[in-house]
Amino acid sequence: MKITDIHSHTYFSACGADKHEDIIEAAINGGIEVFGICDHCYGIGDRREEYCRIIYEMKEKYKDRIKLLCGIEIATVPGLGVYDPENLLPDFEYCLIEHIDRPESTVGEDIFEYVKHFSCKTGIAHTDLISMARSKGYDPTEFLRKFAEADIFWEMNVNYDSIHGFNEHGYVRDFFENPETQKIVRDSGIKLTVGFDGHRVYDYAPERVRTMNEFIANNGFNVQEF
Repeated sequence: MKITDIHSHTYFSACGADKHEDIIEAAINGGIEVFGICDHCYGIGDRREEYCRIIYEMKEKYKDRIKLLCGIEIATVPGLGVYDPENLLPDFEYCLIEHIDRPESTVGEDIFEYVKHFSCKTGIAHTDLISMARSKGYDPTEFLRKFAEADIFWEMNVNYDSIHGFNEHGYVRDFFENPETQKIVRDSGIKLTVGFDGHRVYDYAPERVRTMNEFIANNGFNVQEF
């Protein structure tokens, strides 16, 4: 498994600020081997062509130093510019889908039908899928297995930065520490990947990315390859 971080933001996201070169250099210096730029759909807006052009230029510029990926984070709550995936996704190598556990999500449990239109790899961003399953009365292993069967991967979001108040995701800590949770994930067959969800380059903590990548690789979990 290559050390992978699929979740980073640039100035294309309203909550981001950095130039592409700055976050890419930080990833390289931090030992990241596969690095995905994944700005918010509502931040990219009608600048999709410019957004993709810049990333593909960066892919060429840095091809001998790091593998770069062109991604997008898709909101699924009203008011955040939800896109029609059939018209959007051919430009991207993968997408992260957020908010599906929220009551107001326009996708929710319809995620399995929603992604059938997608032409790229698809994953779930920073969402506690096990808690989501239990809140609906589902067996967590069977619920995660549905994602595995639909070829939807799950991001272990290791974010710890000032934009998010230096708060860790509880589901990630539970996965890292709880053998019962690890068994659920392992038995379900769901593929995992890692994202830092960086919004400010000065907060980037690549050691957190490396630690989670190594934990996944060394403990028998399925890995989403890019």
